[in-house]
Amino acid sequence: MKKFIAVAGNMGSGKSKLVEFLCSYYPLTPYYEQYESNPYLKDFYQDMRSWSFKSQIFFLTQKFKSHFKLIHVKNSVVHDRTIYEDAEIFARNLYRSRLMKKKDFDTYYDLYTSLLDTLPSPDLLIYLRCSNRTIRKRIKYRGRPYEQNIKSRYLNRLNQLYEDWIDNYRLSEVATIDTDQLDYIHNLVDMVDVRKVIEKFI
Repeated sequence: MKKFIAVAGNMGSGKSKLVEFLCSYYPLTPYYEQYESNPYLKDFYQDMRSWSFKSQIFFLTQKFKSHFKLIHVKNSVVHDRTIYEDAEIFARNLYRSRLMKKKDFDTYYDLYTSLLDTLPSPDLLIYLRCSNRTIRKRIKYRGRPYEQNIKSRYLNRLNQLYEDWIDNYRLSEVATIDTDQLDYIHNLVDMVDVRKVIEKFI
């Protein structure tokens, strides 16, 4: 039976690595977030207030197109970052931080909720929980230039929104994995532990 697995979590929480791991063990087709194709991203990190609405609309469009494709795919898939996170975490954080105007957020959120009516829900959402300290280390290690000046309070707000969102998420089963100390790419024990968690649901 076809399965739709979604992987959610803050930047640096290990989403892409988990998708790689899952695809190495299960017959899943990966769909990755195309963050580097966002033409507004560099401008956004330099001036969030001016570019927040444009950047979020781009991400929402790309997520919708990617998610919509899953309707017609015959085999099981795993999706790196969901359309839900774009709206409930990142756009909402920009609005609460006064980096997006209320009228822009209202327009964005109305579009988002309209799009959801056309999309299937995941069979399983895997939420990767990760501390702010670990996220900062991973951002520094992977070296994306536009991420290096992200402030800790920004990441803290995102993490809190993630926790609030996952507490109220009801669209599918949820498997929560703490990734602070896990290395499910190289550590055999961690590999087994992660597979045990996920296989309870699939």
